[in-house]
Amino acid sequence: MLPGMRAYLRFAALGDSTTFGIGDPVPDGWRGWARLLSEAVGTAHDVSFCNLAVSGATAADVRSGQLEEALTHRPDVASLIVGVNDTMRSAWDPVGVREDLLTAAEALSGVGALLLTARFHDHGAVLGLPAVLRRPLWRRIEHVNAVYDEVHRLYGGVRIDLGGRPEVTTREFWSVDRLHPSERGHRLLAHGFALLVNEVGIAFDPPSLERDGGRVPSRWQDLHWMVTAGAPWMGRRARDLGPWAARMALSELAPRPR
Repeated sequence: MLPGMRAYLRFAALGDSTTFGIGDPVPDGWRGWARLLSEAVGTAHDVSFCNLAVSGATAADVRSGQLEEALTHRPDVASLIVGVNDTMRSAWDPVGVREDLLTAAEALSGVGALLLTARFHDHGAVLGLPAVLRRPLWRRIEHVNAVYDEVHRLYGGVRIDLGGRPEVTTREFWSVDRLHPSERGHRLLAHGFALLVNEVGIAFDPPSLERDGGRVPSRWQDLHWMVTAGAPWMGRRARDLGPWAARMALSELAPRPR
């Protein structure tokens, strides 16, 4: 490439509601960390960005419904951040999650993409769950993290360890539901990934950490979201996870054999 020429980069984002952008509202919908990152890359390079993430997606959904289109895009950079929804379902399949994530990572790496991944934090702690529910949920998250450790060991790339970042435990990192990052949280994710991508040789200025007022949050908007989307989602998860949660709580409370 001649001096002064801009590189052409393809960026494919795969995952669930966090990568889709839930929690960072703008006038045309949801923005999120992946779009913030692509816009920052676009200040120094020509970028073709496709966000294939779907709210509520599991690892199997990414493998069956997003991976093929991502490979068609021939990405130079691909984010693969999914798995939390798997841990919050009664049909938890740790073997299947590992197979789906490794298959996606292998395929993306196989077309030359730099992988962007994450290790997850203790969601139960952020949500304030009682210990009898928090511990079994954390064991599932630890399994997903172990798979991402394997992905990183096999295919490299860059990753963010959310469990090791103190800002993740602060209220301002999260939107009203405490499941999706706020604009501040999405900006911190985008900024963190930008610094890591800079380190591997893709130069551009990281996105700002300052709010740009895309859509100013208000108590009314928070209440409207909770009534129209948050409460129904929690209801669906309660119906799905209720029996499992009861069993796990009882198992945590039962006397352990000596």
